[in-house]
Amino acid sequence: MKSQPNMTWLVVGLGNPGDKYSATRHNIGFIVADELAARCGGKFSTNKNRALVTEVRLGMGSAAPKLIIVKPQTYMNDSGSAVSPLAKYFNTPVEQIIVIHDELDIPFNAIRVKIGGGDNGHNGLKSLTQSLSSPEYFRVRVGIGRPLTPQDTADYVLDNFGKSERSQISDLTMRACDAIESLIEKGLEITQQNFNQ
Repeated sequence: MKSQPNMTWLVVGLGNPGDKYSATRHNIGFIVADELAARCGGKFSTNKNRALVTEVRLGMGSAAPKLIIVKPQTYMNDSGSAVSPLAKYFNTPVEQIIVIHDELDIPFNAIRVKIGGGDNGHNGLKSLTQSLSSPEYFRVRVGIGRPLTPQDTADYVLDNFGKSERSQISDLTMRACDAIESLIEKGLEITQQNFNQ
């Protein structure tokens, strides 16, 4: 009898731990991870690898893909040190890792899905690529846009979303979750056609 392929996906929301950062642009990965966990009936608990983790199924029954949803608690620039041991523990290949992160070069409220590529100056991605020894993981890139006024980008990403943005966060979060589900169930090409606006 042939062994079943590993249907376990590691879904990593990037952000910074603590209430101080919870509503910031840089934490959209955590916000999406929270929504995805809620959809699947998961509750986060602390893991020894300095991460909040929940194990859920995407759909009903034991044949449904298993999702390990992860929120590293290491601060953004050390995310890889929390994710790499979890990938080893769950025997998850890099091509079954999905990372959700904020993206300055995509307009606010837009989503782009891709696999591999550079880190574009994003410290969370830089840390992951180093720790996983590969950039070939999926990215769900959630657009936060660039500042409209002269402002250091480091300050901008650590600012809370603006008032007009906050009214759209729920819709943006839902679409990002839909994109993750599509990626797992339908693959990259169809997901890009449907979500890469």
